Amino acid sequence: MSRKKYLKNIVTMFMCCFSLLSSANNSLYETATFAGGCFWCMEPPFDKIPGVISTISGFTGGNTENPNYKKVSTGQSGHAEALQVIYDPKKVNYQTLLNTFWVNIDPTVSNGQFCDQGSQYRSAIFFHDNNQKKLAEVSLVNLQQSGRFNTSIKTQIVPASQFYPAEEHHQNYYKKNYFTYQFYRTLCGRDKRLKFLWGSLFLD
Repeated sequence: MSRKKYLKNIVTMFMCCFSLLSSANNSLYETATFAGGCFWCMEPPFDKIPGVISTISGFTGGNTENPNYKKVSTGQSGHAEALQVIYDPKKVNYQTLLNTFWVNIDPTVSNGQFCDQGSQYRSAIFFHDNNQKKLAEVSLVNLQQSGRFNTSIKTQIVPASQFYPAEEHHQNYYKKNYFTYQFYRTLCGRDKRLKFLWGSLFLD
């Protein structure tokens, strides 16, 4: 066997092993999907959680294939701005993600969040299996019965559907465009409203 062919076989074997290892690691992770208004603002609280592998801003819950930000922002695509959370269930459980979700939204509003209005900014929990559905429903009932709000919870609990990642410049926007992001968040009144609704439970 020639040296060139030998090296080629070694590289091929390495790539196969790497692919199998990556697949094995990915199979250990689970996915959660939430909509809470502007997806820029939903990334930071989940990125801080140990056990969260990655967060992806995107669109889901609509009937338009391959939507982009411009189409979704019109409110005609049916999609909501959403966040897909990839996490390691050995390090963080779904209940913790639910708790983080609730204290970062205003669940009393049906079509909008803070300064953003329209169904594209609705709040929703998109469950991926029956366990997520059950936990989400129980958390909603508990929240409703807590007496914290004097109105019904408007957040939807619906099956997960096709998720479309948003354009690259929207991913990790709060890191790439820190000052613009902070200006928007303050102008939108998000933190002020969250502190009013959740008190010490909300950590900005």
